[in-house]
Amino acid sequence: MLTREQIIAREQQKLLDERERLNGALERLREALKVEVDVDAEEGDPDLVEREKNMALVNQLERKHEAVQAALRAIEKGKYGICERCGQEINPERLEVRPDATLCVRCQMEIEKFIKRGVLPRVQPERF
Repeated sequence: MLTREQIIAREQQKLLDERERLNGALERLREALKVEVDVDAEEGDPDLVEREKNMALVNQLERKHEAVQAALRAIEKGKYGICERCGQEINPERLEVRPDATLCVRCQMEIEKFIKRGVLPRVQPERF
């Protein structure tokens, strides 16, 4: 069985690899967005649709990049693998699947229930 330090080292490497992958993908998408699109393009124009798709992907990848960065900062501060909500240790299996997780499964499920009920807005929790 791996120690907590070994798990953190393994997940840190995953996060560093993911950050590198995200940086490359963001760079390629941002480069594609630099191409001019005809402002008079009709709705459904393939170039316009592709541009909108790329913009949505950039937004999604930027949020993922922020989560990865927050997890790396948490490692530096010694807070990685600790639930931001309840303060309990996050299950190592959850971290293996989702290295940027900041909530334990129980707290994540509770938050999702609140969001579905409309009690909480659908925003990312503040990161370390």
